[in-house]
Amino acid sequence: MTTDPRWTEADIPGQHGRTAVVTGANSGLGFETARLLAERGATVVLVCRSIGNAETAADRIRETAPNAELRTVRADLLSLMSIRAAAERIRAEFDRIDLLVNNAGTTFQHRTVSVDGSEATFATNHLGPFALTGLLLDRIAPHPGARIVAVSSLLHARAALPLDDLQCAHRPYRNMAVYGHSKLANLMFIRELQRRLDAAGAPAIATAAHPGSVRTAFGDHMGPLSRQLNSGVLRPLVAWMQQPAAIGALATLRAATDPAAAGGAYFGPAERRGLRGYPEPATMAGHALDPHANGLLWAESERLTKVTYDFDATGAAGMVAGLA
Repeated sequence: MTTDPRWTEADIPGQHGRTAVVTGANSGLGFETARLLAERGATVVLVCRSIGNAETAADRIRETAPNAELRTVRADLLSLMSIRAAAERIRAEFDRIDLLVNNAGTTFQHRTVSVDGSEATFATNHLGPFALTGLLLDRIAPHPGARIVAVSSLLHARAALPLDDLQCAHRPYRNMAVYGHSKLANLMFIRELQRRLDAAGAPAIATAAHPGSVRTAFGDHMGPLSRQLNSGVLRPLVAWMQQPAAIGALATLRAATDPAAAGGAYFGPAERRGLRGYPEPATMAGHALDPHANGLLWAESERLTKVTYDFDATGAAGMVAGLA
């Protein structure tokens, strides 16, 4: 008998006694991530924009994990007030969080502004996760084995984050370009977060993943062409490079659970230039690794979200983060 060299769901370690918070857990990659963590024994908090969709997802998870410990929390990542309320609810129930998976993401076909005045794609994909992570940090950072995971995209490599115009207020709005910027910001955030965790002596780590090309409803947000490509008529044109969400989610799950993963690790599919396959260590584009740019993005993210990370110098439980 030969050992399968691929990293599959069989490689996910047992998660009994661990608590995982997964955003966007009602469908696609987020659902598969939550499902597999629950099947491995984790208590899973499904954070979704619609509480009804979250409850439906929880019922679906119980079909394969009937004894799963599941919680549902509503959070609209376009609203800092909603994020703060969700964080307060999670904090009230859990003294410790072992995994925070910032999975939820979207893009808007036309420039849209959030209730807080931020460009909506950037707010959902970066500012919302930045705020939620900061508000939960003291439940995560002091604990060995705890992780914060960002779900990025291959498109980050083609992006150049405009630090002087993060809101896309002074240039033409192209939704896929803005989406790529936000996914680059995810990786810049993870790199800077890991640097700060290291500096504080905190045992938790920050990691990232990208799913490759996945069959989900995500493309419905990207305009008429993407909707047509996702339709039954044109799907064969793109099906060759897409994989099921259950396979795409394995990159996230490896970033979240692989015992060998180090802080700052990045995983993605290994085949067809990262579009398909089982997860392997992946390479971030060089412009995600610039400490100066990462620091500037961090400072601007704190300003826009009014969430200030305050790392205790010893990495002890005194780490706090909150709305300024």
